Amino acid sequence: MATSTGGDDAPRGRSHRGRPRPLSEDLRDEDPGSSTTRQLEAFGRKVTATANHLIGPLGEAGVSQHYTNALGDLHRELRRPGIQRSVFNLAQATPRELVRSKLSVPEIQQRALSYLPDELLADIPETSSTYSLFQGFQATLPEDDKSQHRKRRGPRHNSKGQRLLGENDNEDEDGPPDMSRLKDQQDRLNHRLEMMSVRKNMCTTEIREIDNKIFNLNTMRKIVLDRLAGLESEESELEHELLDVENKMDDLQEELEDQAALSQKTPTTPTGPGTNIESTESSPEFMSESIYEKLPAPSPRTKKRRANRRISMPVLHEHMEPGSKIKELPAHNDIVTAIDFDMPFGTMVTASLDDTVRVWDLNAGRCMGMLEGHISSVRCLQIEDNIVATGSMDASIRLWDLSRAEYAPQDNRINKGSVEEDDDDALGFQGEEDAPPPPPATSMQDCPLFSLEAHVAEVTALYFKGDTLVSGSADKTLRQWDLEKGRCVQTLDVLWAAAQASANLTPLEGQWRAPGRVPDASADFVGALQCFDAALACGTADGMVRLWDLRSGQVHRSLVGHTGPVTALQFDDVHLITGSMDRSIRIWDLRTGSIFDAYAYDHPVTSMMFDTRKIVSAVGEDVVKVYDKTDGRHWDCGPGALTDDGASSASAIEQVRIKDGYMVEGRRDGTVGVWTC
Repeated sequence: MATSTGGDDAPRGRSHRGRPRPLSEDLRDEDPGSSTTRQLEAFGRKVTATANHLIGPLGEAGVSQHYTNALGDLHRELRRPGIQRSVFNLAQATPRELVRSKLSVPEIQQRALSYLPDELLADIPETSSTYSLFQGFQATLPEDDKSQHRKRRGPRHNSKGQRLLGENDNEDEDGPPDMSRLKDQQDRLNHRLEMMSVRKNMCTTEIREIDNKIFNLNTMRKIVLDRLAGLESEESELEHELLDVENKMDDLQEELEDQAALSQKTPTTPTGPGTNIESTESSPEFMSESIYEKLPAPSPRTKKRRANRRISMPVLHEHMEPGSKIKELPAHNDIVTAIDFDMPFGTMVTASLDDTVRVWDLNAGRCMGMLEGHISSVRCLQIEDNIVATGSMDASIRLWDLSRAEYAPQDNRINKGSVEEDDDDALGFQGEEDAPPPPPATSMQDCPLFSLEAHVAEVTALYFKGDTLVSGSADKTLRQWDLEKGRCVQTLDVLWAAAQASANLTPLEGQWRAPGRVPDASADFVGALQCFDAALACGTADGMVRLWDLRSGQVHRSLVGHTGPVTALQFDDVHLITGSMDRSIRIWDLRTGSIFDAYAYDHPVTSMMFDTRKIVSAVGEDVVKVYDKTDGRHWDCGPGALTDDGASSASAIEQVRIKDGYMVEGRRDGTVGVWTC
């Protein structure tokens, strides 16, 4: 660094007179309160010159004098009022004012928005990719296989047959390749291998991103499912409120009509010695009635409540994963013998060997009440348009109208006054929190319609549709009922039909069974039946499935194939599906009478039903066997299918019903489960 004090070797910051230029000359024409770039540069030159003199050799002549002059000039400049005000303003200015004086407002906003705190920067995951962006782009480009094509084609020649320059000049087709070509081939293969690794890494990254998106979508789907469940629950409550309002309107309308009738009523007929008593003989009360005409007909003044049915169709179960559990109800204390429901999240009726028949609200998971009237357990039941038909071991059939039930779905309070302390039908739950609120004892008192009594043994199967009811009993008969007149219109003797069929083949032996079939004492004689117009299908304990013509009362066709009692059957326009205690499910073609398909399980089939797509079967296990007819897939649904090790503490399933992918199953311990299927 130069240390000369004058002449041509003077530093850049000095004047031609050999001393630093006073700072007042630079600031004389400027505003004292501003600091421009030119002023800062002048100030910097003076500081540089001062430093040069300070660190210069001490023995050099004129250094101390120059330093003294420089400090004197600096002190004189600092004593100027303008410089003092500038330094004071700079010291008093806030950092925000300093930033605003140098940066514009949009730039400040952009820097504030782009600022990230240390917490977010610390959570940034480290990249797992071992390749650069250029390598990823290079791996997406198509590979250049021209050299390989040239190797396969051989060297190119011109039109005169001469080999072109640079095309395998030092290699003969039959000679060994040189080292340079082998190295080039090695480098090319290594490059291709490296690009393959990059592509594999890219695919792995894409799969990981897709998995993250699927997880996020599943989380969003669960949130939307919960929202849909809340909407359907609120929708059900609104429908019940609408039903209550409509019932109140009907009651008020009837009261207004009664008041109008009383105001217009004529004076009563005087009674006395001269009164003609014979005029009362025309009254209907004094006419003899047939026993079949004593059905309770609804009068215009009888209060009839509106049907407690869902107006809108629930769709929540259609969007849930197949095999998901919706509800689990501790319904009974003994084996569930019969179960049926009208629609998803609608009304369910269950019967058990504990001699109770309970009505349930599937949407709320509550018991609406009990159907009391049978003196023994109910073995079969069916719901059809709010009318329930039950067949009991007391050999009677009863019909119930659920639209007359007094049920408040929003009242979850326990009415202690309506439940007797010594009620034998009360459920023995482990804890009070597990038991649903008991319904009032009078909730179903208006539901009984009438009773049908003609069988002499327990009713084991029935089919109810419209005004026609067909029942099967252990007395080995089938009976067809006319519900309009309330009487039996036809009796079909199964033993007689079996005897006629056996007489046509071989002489009838002492036992009623086909040769080779062992009768099961625990099986019902009539295991299942279904009717469609004039066609009736019946499965019996001899393993036969008989198709009856109700117009003639004759067996039209017999389907032979099962080796055990038939316990369940159902048919549509083309196929008839039967389940038996021989552990098999058979699908029959009604057009030909032959077996279309069949499959077997490890245990006897106790219950079976199908919808448009699936066949569900109860086979004495803790799961329901599901067979998908569209793709031929077998899978399990139920409490046993939810455990990974296959061990479940749930009881075996006895009864199963399915409608539109909504499945209900009843178990041996009295529990009822609701599932999506």
